[in-house]
Amino acid sequence: MLNSWFQSILVNETTAAFSLGTFLACTAASLVLGIVIAVIYMYRNTYTKGFVVTLALMPAIVQMVIMLVNGNLGTGVAVMGAFSLVRFRSVPGTAREISSIFLAMAVGLATGMGYIGIAALFVVVIGAADTIFTVSRFGEKQTRERALRITIPESLDYTEVFEEIFEQYLKRWELVQVKTTNMGSLFRLDYQVVLKNRKEEKKMIDDLRCRNGNLEILCSRTAIVREEL
Repeated sequence: MLNSWFQSILVNETTAAFSLGTFLACTAASLVLGIVIAVIYMYRNTYTKGFVVTLALMPAIVQMVIMLVNGNLGTGVAVMGAFSLVRFRSVPGTAREISSIFLAMAVGLATGMGYIGIAALFVVVIGAADTIFTVSRFGEKQTRERALRITIPESLDYTEVFEEIFEQYLKRWELVQVKTTNMGSLFRLDYQVVLKNRKEEKKMIDDLRCRNGNLEILCSRTAIVREEL
């Protein structure tokens, strides 16, 4: 009798029906696995509470959608059309954020179709792989790579003026961008450089100041590009 409360009043031969026990088991599995995914994402990563909560709840939400449309082609097409009308106007996420969202969706799809064991195993495998890649040096850039910005007066020819200093302190350098500023009276040069010795960074900046008229110089870590998918 209690199970009948969880059936649609529009049930017919093409609509999938599920019992209260099945629904509770799949939802519990989705919530637990969603929390595991959120914990994996938080490991050595910057995050917001809203995004973490979303990761924890997404498998259960996707699971509910799949359970409702399972076995009904017409409902599935209608749901696909409804979701295609939604426009997400948030800031594009990083590659890791997108991969975490897809992981949560995949788990929701699996639990929604009843494959709870497969969903749990998938989270364990992907979580282990993600943790290994995070703690290892796989994909890391050189620690001595820097972004160097030098401001010079417009009267200074920048093509070779810093070559001698660069050869002394740098392994490699590349002029990435030249931009005029201050109504054209100054040039701003952006370089990608690799230091020979990080301890000599201040000496290099002092020598550059002597060449650029003591104008602004900025040496920082390489700009982090948000890898959007």
